[in-house]
Amino acid sequence: MAIIESAITPEVVEQHGLSPEEYERVLHALGREPNLVELGIFSVMWSEHCSYKSSRLHLKKLPTEAPWVICGPGENAGVIDIGDGQAAIFKMESHNHPSYIEPYQGAATGVGGILRDVFTMGARPVANANALRFGRPDHPKMKHLVKGVVAGIGGYGNCVGVPTVCGETNFHPAYDGNILVNAMTVGVADADKIFYSAATGLGNPIVYVGSKTGRDGIHGATMASADFGEDAEAKRPTVQVGDPFTEKLLIEACLELMATDAIVAIQDMGAAGLTSSSVEMATNGKAGIRLDMNKVPCREEGMTPYEMMLSESQERMLMVLKPGKEPMAEAIFRKWELDFAVIGEVTDTRHMVLEFDGEVVCDIPLGPLAADAPEYDRPYLSKGEYQAWAKVGSLDDAPQSEDIGAELLKLLASPNLASKRWIAEQYDSQVGADTLQTGGDAGVVRVHGTRKALAISTDCNPRYVFANPYEGGKQAIAEAFRNLCAVGARPLAVTNCLNFANPQRPEIMSQFVHALEGMGDACRALDFPIVSGNVSLYNESKATGGGSAILPTPAIGGVGIIDDYATMMTMGFKAEGENIAIIGPNYPAMGQSMWLREIHGREDGDAPGVDLADERLNGEIVRKLIADGKVTAVHDISDGGLAVALAEMAMAGGIGASIDAMTGDFAFNESQARYVVTYRADGDLDRSQVPFEKIGTVGGDRLTIGESTVTLSEMREAHQSFFRDWMEA
Repeated sequence: MAIIESAITPEVVEQHGLSPEEYERVLHALGREPNLVELGIFSVMWSEHCSYKSSRLHLKKLPTEAPWVICGPGENAGVIDIGDGQAAIFKMESHNHPSYIEPYQGAATGVGGILRDVFTMGARPVANANALRFGRPDHPKMKHLVKGVVAGIGGYGNCVGVPTVCGETNFHPAYDGNILVNAMTVGVADADKIFYSAATGLGNPIVYVGSKTGRDGIHGATMASADFGEDAEAKRPTVQVGDPFTEKLLIEACLELMATDAIVAIQDMGAAGLTSSSVEMATNGKAGIRLDMNKVPCREEGMTPYEMMLSESQERMLMVLKPGKEPMAEAIFRKWELDFAVIGEVTDTRHMVLEFDGEVVCDIPLGPLAADAPEYDRPYLSKGEYQAWAKVGSLDDAPQSEDIGAELLKLLASPNLASKRWIAEQYDSQVGADTLQTGGDAGVVRVHGTRKALAISTDCNPRYVFANPYEGGKQAIAEAFRNLCAVGARPLAVTNCLNFANPQRPEIMSQFVHALEGMGDACRALDFPIVSGNVSLYNESKATGGGSAILPTPAIGGVGIIDDYATMMTMGFKAEGENIAIIGPNYPAMGQSMWLREIHGREDGDAPGVDLADERLNGEIVRKLIADGKVTAVHDISDGGLAVALAEMAMAGGIGASIDAMTGDFAFNESQARYVVTYRADGDLDRSQVPFEKIGTVGGDRLTIGESTVTLSEMREAHQSFFRDWMEA
């Protein structure tokens, strides 16, 4: 982007994404007019992406504490105790706008950025996950976007050597003009060797390490804080370019230096690059910072302080070292063929001061930049007003299932329920040799050198959240909880990626506020705190005509612990003659169901209600059944209801089943807090302790539900057909 060499006019202020009122706050904070460098720094630090100015007020209401939480929101990632002196460190981040403009690099640098958030705290990354939302498959740009995003995630994660173990991919017309790419990383560290970002120690050296700074990604944070106009392609220069091989070197160099006592503070350069990393370090340490911009390693000629501070070039970190440790640290980074430069020092002024060519080019008090950034209480609709605005159709004329078998095959072939093998095969899920399960309810990775394993799941049903933001928010947390319980893990904590449209529209802000209310209630009831996350707003596009907003999508990343991976559960049917049972309540919840959408083309009715007491009780029951060896397969019931859950278990195990006669609303309803389990023919479950209903037995080469029968081969063909036919077309 060309540097604006002009006076600070209202047009220049507007180009930097600041409102006239916000610019008045800048004038008040400085007591004078800013220069261009200072204006640029305020613009990125006060962007929605960095300051959370529309969401901070409501994020404060979320539960973030538990005895096992070591560090909640506010640092690079959340940290939880997993026993034996070890901690899991994890976070989820969005890279939505960049991935729409340049899908390969947008997705790749999303993975790179979230990896840095985790290893900057001292963790070795052990698993990646993702949550992807695309528009209609027949949209002219969608195949290109899917191919590019999947290649970018695989290209970066595979090269760095971190396995991608789980994820979700959904399609809906609401994402035609604004896809969502949410990336998650989980790492493991020693609990007594966690690194934080607070810069302290007057005179301590500030060190830049990693790659050189270029002109890629300038204004990336600002671009991510606005909706798309007709000029999306023109924003291509704001997308960063990633190099996974450099990132691998950076991980190893940082972990090697972290094994010494040299580091006082460390921060990755993510959104807003050198600006946000230096501001956050100084603010967290209640200190000041002075940088000599002539010492910043640059890969392009003639870069200005404005460009250096706003660049989002990848694979860069900022550190505060103990005095005298610079030569040792430099030797480590030079060994790994990375740049190393002392570019400044910690001060006690609580100002950010930048010098260039012997002149002070920026002098900003840090309070207004960070803690005193704008915070808005945006207007939002009440729940009743929202329902009137959303105009979700009623289910008074609910259709009936006519042929369970035929409808099941159609569901299995639909884009949202189809096999994602085409995607999964492009990700290395086995690198590191600790992956224990992929493709089930949760990805599972062994904690290296122990009997423990971490379970990871990503979940959200945006149709539910649109129809009923409060229940949809509850359901997203509850489903992550269920998926972890289904593999035998004890759910510990949540990270999230809150993807919504324009918060200046009261109906969108209503979605945000009520979804967070539901999430908070679910987290409290399930003892499942939120320890990290990200907010991505303005996810809408004028390019598709008419101002298209995404569905509200609070993507949830759940993490749980399995104390002994020998007890880990999988979902595939295991043996002929075993009994099949449902645990949990069954009531007709056809509203917003996948069956209603795919079979009848309707998105009507209320989202299914979530009884949090049932969720907690049934999760605990399932985990105890798994721990006691009473069940042989477990799968949670979600999109597509019981029939789809049974089909997935049959395909995973390569064995069919015979199910008692049932109606369509029993086969396809999406009532919550339910699991399918199997148990041995000679075993039994205790009805006084387990609320179960036996519905059939395992066996044969087909799934028979009452009078309907589909063979395993028919189900597999339907399940594999969508991506195969779409990508080969």
